[in-house]
Amino acid sequence: MQDVGSSSIVSRSDWSIPDGVTYLNHGSFGPTPRVVQAAREEWSRRLSADPMGFFLRELDGALNTAAARLGKWIGADPRDLVFVDNATVGMNVVAQSLKLEAGDEVLLNDHEYGAVFRIWRAACDRVGAKIVSPAIGTGDDSQPRRFHDVSEIVQPIANAITSRTKLIVISHVTSPTAMVFPVEEICRIARSRGIPVCIDGPHAIAMRPLNLQKLECDFYCASLHKWLSAPLGSGFLYVRRKWQQGLKPHLTSWGRSLGGCPPRWQDDLNWLGTRDPAPFLAVPAAIDFLERTGVEEFRQQTHALTQYTRGRLEQILGQTATIPNSIDWYASMIAVPLPPDSNKKSRPNAIHPLQQELWNQHQIEILVTECHGHRYLRVSCHLYNSAAEIDQLCVAMQKWLEDSTEGH
Repeated sequence: MQDVGSSSIVSRSDWSIPDGVTYLNHGSFGPTPRVVQAAREEWSRRLSADPMGFFLRELDGALNTAAARLGKWIGADPRDLVFVDNATVGMNVVAQSLKLEAGDEVLLNDHEYGAVFRIWRAACDRVGAKIVSPAIGTGDDSQPRRFHDVSEIVQPIANAITSRTKLIVISHVTSPTAMVFPVEEICRIARSRGIPVCIDGPHAIAMRPLNLQKLECDFYCASLHKWLSAPLGSGFLYVRRKWQQGLKPHLTSWGRSLGGCPPRWQDDLNWLGTRDPAPFLAVPAAIDFLERTGVEEFRQQTHALTQYTRGRLEQILGQTATIPNSIDWYASMIAVPLPPDSNKKSRPNAIHPLQQELWNQHQIEILVTECHGHRYLRVSCHLYNSAAEIDQLCVAMQKWLEDSTEGH
């Protein structure tokens, strides 16, 4: 029987992860497979060999080809896509473009990514608008909030909509708690009330099925260096047609094609000076790489390994994950609460001592997250991970718990 999380087609050797390193944080910074690294390097080589010819005669066509391949993969017309460095850049473009006035409201929720809050707080502060952030889940902040039904997410958000709501911003998969949000239902409710939706989707690409034409959101911001394993510095912004002509870039440059192509809304974001577009142009190579295994096989394998991780960590930590044990709620990444005492063991915004110890003592790359004062061990699984690595993590966690007990 094949080991949990192992693949007969793709193996760890397809990546260049250093020997001895257990990499369990693909959700933050996904390592790039060797074949995708090679594709990026080849595009950079072509650019460096003849920059003039590349920018004037090749760039427009190459971007169009890459966007067409990505669009087919995520169910989007490539005319509605533009490559950006990451989801943060995409979200900044949306925030700069949305016309807000004093008294307007931007609706998030209290599980959103910290940088997204900062982006929209700055946009609101500029004009006297405000962020509305309802609490979701059950319980209070004395314990990690728990979720049993999607209504515990949908209803607080729906109840917070007012006549002043100008935009709903929501994660497809949350960063601190690794939870899949019911974005389809949120979009349906928003459409019925005439409110645009911007989805923060870095973790969803490849991890979750996505068809943007069916989803009918207004904006979708994503990074592709996570589960798709495209190069760092590759992401996209999807913009529904009605919003495209009013879009404002986060940086001002020439705002036109250097190759003399007819004007289009992407021009302001395609040409930002002498930026190396190789990460964008290597995205098709990342799609090819994942399709060698099969996207559904990737999702099944990584979820099976994540499910195994959840069970082992719950047993060792004596804590239960806050969401139902279903692929509808989590996929290739799981966050398990740490014991309450761990919440007192680090300064705000500092790397948690457990995260440091797992690297220093065991060369395990992993992330300790925080949500409402509670710490979580967030484990990300990709095709290069195995059950043996999860077992290694669990041995290290058992030692950490024993050392912590002795420290008292």
